[in-house]
Amino acid sequence: MGRAFEFRKARKMKRWSAMAKTFTRIGKDIVMAVKEGGPNPETNSRLRAVMQNAKAANMPKDNVERAIKKATDKDTANYKEVLFEGYAPHGIAIVVETATDNNNRTVANVRAAFNKCNGTFGTSGSVIFMFDHTCNFRVKAEDIKMDLEEFELEVIDFDVEEVFADEDGVLIYAPFEKFGAIQKYLEENEIEIISSGFERIPTTTKKLSEEQQAEVEKLLEKLEDDDDVQNVYHSMEM
Repeated sequence: MGRAFEFRKARKMKRWSAMAKTFTRIGKDIVMAVKEGGPNPETNSRLRAVMQNAKAANMPKDNVERAIKKATDKDTANYKEVLFEGYAPHGIAIVVETATDNNNRTVANVRAAFNKCNGTFGTSGSVIFMFDHTCNFRVKAEDIKMDLEEFELEVIDFDVEEVFADEDGVLIYAPFEKFGAIQKYLEENEIEIISSGFERIPTTTKKLSEEQQAEVEKLLEKLEDDDDVQNVYHSMEM
């Protein structure tokens, strides 16, 4: 098992510890998906993926339906996806993904978090090159009618980087741009997608002392507590 597995294992469920926050973030994903491609999941692959994630997070069906209905309202503000970059203390690179309806507010909040926690708010492109942008799928193991080695060869044309099993199914990691093609392949072959998404995996990580790690985690927690923040990625070795 490679670095994607170790990365995911270290982060598993940490971002989604608060159920209400999880639902809020999925709700934003639904709004962006509907605004982009319409309310019908049959014709909107992005919405279909978000709905799968909502189910995996145990988000009630009523909540999902309300979010879709709300997103079709012309008065509902759309969210813009904005990326921020910077450094935490001790040279740890950080990438912050946000979904915001007020960019000025979000910029101010993210900048303040870096400043208050002895970090450095960076310019666009300052650290993003240190992360690989990947897509991932978790699928039902029993739907794969071959062993994992055969399956990995089967999907090699999609530039899949890793395929491995854990207690919750089979995970597939591939480059970001292959998401649509892999989603189509899995659906055509009746392999149920439990959840899917995107991650930014650091190409190299840096090991810190416990005290130094605590300083970095203070900034990570402050960023993750912001309502506009969807994901935070870093290069600290866990």
